[in-house]
Parts: sequence; C-alpha cells; structure tokens
Amino acid sequence: MGLRAYILKRTINSFILLIFVLTINFAIFTLMPGNPIETLAASGRLRPGQGQQVLELWGFSEPIHVRYAKYVVNMLTWNFGYSFHSQSPITYEMTGRLQNTLLLVGTSSILAIVIGVLLGVVAAYKRGGIFDSASVVISLITYSLPSFWMGMLALMFFSFNLHWFPSQGSVPADWATHWPEPAFQGSVLGTQIAIPSLTEIAGRIHHLFLPMMVLTLFAYGGYLLLTRATMLETLSEDYVITARAKGLSERTVLFKHALKNASLPIITNVALTFAFLLTGAIITEQVFTYPGLGQWIWGSIAYADYPVMQAIFYIIALCVIIANFAADLAYGLVDPRVKYG
Repeated sequence: MGLRAYILKRTINSFILLIFVLTINFAIFTLMPGNPIETLAASGRLRPGQGQQVLELWGFSEPIHVRYAKYVVNMLTWNFGYSFHSQSPITYEMTGRLQNTLLLVGTSSILAIVIGVLLGVVAAYKRGGIFDSASVVISLITYSLPSFWMGMLALMFFSFNLHWFPSQGSVPADWATHWPEPAFQGSVLGTQIAIPSLTEIAGRIHHLFLPMMVLTLFAYGGYLLLTRATMLETLSEDYVITARAKGLSERTVLFKHALKNASLPIITNVALTFAFLLTGAIITEQVFTYPGLGQWIWGSIAYADYPVMQAIFYIIALCVIIANFAADLAYGLVDPRVKYG
C-alpha cells in the first residue's frame, strides 16, 4: 500500500472513530444525572415559568434522535452553543482561555521534552556513572511527587516568602483597567494583528514562570526515563558500532544514528502529550488560579455545565485522533524501516 492510499484509509478510519466518539459523548451527557433547568433555577437566573422556554431553546423537548442529529452537526461545525453557567457563547469563552493554556502547557511541554530527551541521551551514554544515577533518581522523584504539592511548595517559597513571583492570575491585576499598549497594531495583508509590547511580554512571563516550572519538573522525568531505556537498547546495535568504527564523532553517533532509530516510542509519547495539550493542567491551574482551559474544565464539572464539558471532551478526542494520525505518518519519515500497509 502506498502513502496516498494509507493516508486515505487512515482518514476514513479516523472519521468513523470521530463519529463513534461523538456518539459516546452524547450518550454520556444524555444519561448523566442532574437537570440543567434545576441548576439554573437554583442560581436565581430563571424567572417563574421560564423553564419550559429554556428547554425548547436548548432542544431538550425534542425527540432524542433529533437532538443527536443536531448535536453531531453542531460539533462538526464547531457550533458549541451557550454555557449553562455563564450563558455566554462557549466558543468565545474558550478562545479567551486558549491562549493562556497554550502558553502554559505548550511551553512547559516543549521544555520537558527537550530537557528530558537530551538528559536521557547523556544518561544512556554515561550508563552506570554518577550522572546516570543522579539523573534517574532526581527524575523519579520529580515524576512521582504530586504536581499540586510541588505547586504549593513553589508558592510558599517563591511567592509568599521571597515575593519573587505572583501567586495567581496570568497577568497583573491592574491590567484589568489599563492594558499595556501594543508595540504594533494594524492591518497586514488585510489581517488585523497586534504585536504585544515588552511590558506585556514581561508581565505574562512573570505570572507564567512558577506554574510552567512546576509542570516542567513534573513532566521531564518521564521523557528522560523513556529516552534512556530506548537508547540503551539502540547503543548496542551493530550499526552504532559500525558508525563508531568509521570514526564519526560521538555526538553524531548518539543523535543522528542512535536517537533517530530509538525515537519511535518517544514520538508516540510526544504526540499524546500534544493531543492532551488543550485540556490544560487542571490541578496546576487550580493551585495557581491560572485562567486556562484546565480551570474552566474544573468549573464546568462543579457547575454541571454539560455543554462546556461536551465541547471540551469532543475537542480532546479530536486532538487525540489527529495526534495519532500525525504520529503514524511521522514513523515512516523518521524510520525508513517502517512500511505503510
């Protein structure tokens, strides 16, 4: 089977899987206990006699097959509706929190991958030495400690005791009334863009540092241990011995020959990491009161905000499907021994 045929087959299978996920997602929230009208009434947002109007507005009075068809169409067209709790468009709320989560989880994930892979390669090369033993022990400790506990320690030392970093938020509190002027704001090729100023960048980094540090320390150990294990198997292969016999530098042998052929499990792990990127770091965002998607998920569970949870779970599943699809294609690009079939 050629590459084009394989891509077509995987695309069809991925779409079928997506429909299956949508069906399960719909069934879970249809059978879930609780009444959204009672939730709204308890919050004081409904006037007497308004419950039936809300039921008709959200389609709860229609037959289940009609609701399912509308649900599938809405999810595929990214029409997520309105939040039960805030009664704001879900897409609007998601957009506002998305950039915070991408900054936090995306940056920490990239740092964890780079640090973990590099240290894993060095640890495998220096197997049995002091560096190997120390890096493995430290990575096991940080990988085993609860992220909320590390976050609380970081807040206690760096925020409450030393006062080096803020304890909550993604930007300074006074920006709510006076946001820094952008360095550039205008139209480029018909598209409106705004380049943040150095003041805005510095303010975001100041609030981002502590939760990013905690997530990086928590995640890098897994990549170090995985890279070390796969590299130890690869370094004893004949082609590595042959590369050294040719007089190639040790850096070339490690990264071009050994790591490239040991990278398939790492690619799978990286793909899954970025697949769950949009879920945010639920616990860490709660500890640092960071307004990202993770905190939004927590709030939607607390308020039984089913439309928000449906939209988030659908996006998570979609990201996982896309990430696995991309990982399957990357296998063949990294390792020519992998055949599409």
